[in-house]
Amino acid sequence: MNYIKRMRDLREDHDKTQQQIAEILGTSQTMYARYERGANELPIRHLLTLCAYYRVSADYFLGISDR
Repeated sequence: MNYIKRMRDLREDHDKTQQQIAEILGTSQTMYARYERGANELPIRHLLTLCAYYRVSADYFLGISDR
């Protein structure tokens, strides 16, 4: 599983909108949508923020591990 799918799945599993996650990241909904589509690469600072928010490891988020 690639990180783009996992990013969307985590957001949906937590019943959050793209707008809500964009606010957590301090970015726009449009830019967040671009991250989820893979049109833009997710910056490391956002990766770290999302891992902390969802309480998952970077390895899990990136699809390197299943936990």
